[in-house]
Amino acid sequence: MRDRRSSAREAGFTLVELLVVSLITLVIVAGTLAIYVRSNKTSADQQQYTRLQQDVRAAMYFIARDARMAGADLTGETLGNGLEGVDNENQGGAVQPDRLKIMGNIEYPFKTTIVNSIGNGNKIFLGDYVLERFPYAESEYIGKICLLLPNPSSGCAGAAVRMITAVKRKNRDGEESFSFTPSGGINPPGGLSDVCPDAAFDGGSVSFVNVRHFWLDVTGNYPGLTAGVKGYIGGGQGGILYLTDNGTHYPIAQNIENIQFQFNGDMDGDVNATLDGFQDWNASWTIAQRARIRQVKIWVLGRTQDRFALIPNKASRNTYLYRRPAMANSLAATADDGHKRYLLESTSNIRNMTLAIYNRTTER
Repeated sequence: MRDRRSSAREAGFTLVELLVVSLITLVIVAGTLAIYVRSNKTSADQQQYTRLQQDVRAAMYFIARDARMAGADLTGETLGNGLEGVDNENQGGAVQPDRLKIMGNIEYPFKTTIVNSIGNGNKIFLGDYVLERFPYAESEYIGKICLLLPNPSSGCAGAAVRMITAVKRKNRDGEESFSFTPSGGINPPGGLSDVCPDAAFDGGSVSFVNVRHFWLDVTGNYPGLTAGVKGYIGGGQGGILYLTDNGTHYPIAQNIENIQFQFNGDMDGDVNATLDGFQDWNASWTIAQRARIRQVKIWVLGRTQDRFALIPNKASRNTYLYRRPAMANSLAATADDGHKRYLLESTSNIRNMTLAIYNRTTER
């Protein structure tokens, strides 16, 4: 019996053994937690960088797509009114982004001839059963913004931007008409003015039109705009890229730090019509010069919402991953801030200002 008890005592763990095992277990748990914390930070960094890439790509898609449509259905003297820019708009922040304004028949194909205009362009007649050629219900015309262009033979270089308030279809004579109201502050590019008399629009054209701005709200408190009105978010939420379409603001991307534009065209009007190279927007360009713009170069820079949790100790300062880089004539930041950037650059060919045939409806 004494031998059995002695064997049982010898089979147990000593205090030293328990301490060693506990220490090893503690090291393993601590190591596992460290790996977990680092993996979690890496995952969070990667998730916000992925969101940033999606935001920048979405912004570039919308801007590049619509830039190609600048000037759709504009002809002759009004072609130069399809495009306008603002260079380095000062909103009171460290970044001064560019702004792009375009005009054209972009979303809904509609264009027809004006038979007669009365009441200073507030009512136009379209002829017999014209609206039956288009796939829109009567209610779809109400509220649409239209561009009224004069007859090219009239010699008037103006135009009128109007909003449809009433439509008359198929009266006893078959003649149809639109009634309008002023466009409510929708200012087209290039200072296009409504200076033509009624007679100048006889034989002219009417088309749906979109006046669009692409602009970046740097601070979230843009001067002259009210949070919650016409789609504007405001409230201090900066870094949001807006598409303002016919006076309504649509936020299309967040985490955007800067946007810049440059323009390429035959600005000097030489004999060979040679493109002069990309330039920043010049407010002194004439309408004729604007009509000769053929390309828009676009930069969209995004910045992560939060600082990166894991920044390599030897991050290259030459890549400027953690500071704002220079774009066009927008200067770079002078110091790193811990936020990672994603930059896209693209060039859009303005096909409508070259051919003016895209998105056009042919009457038969």
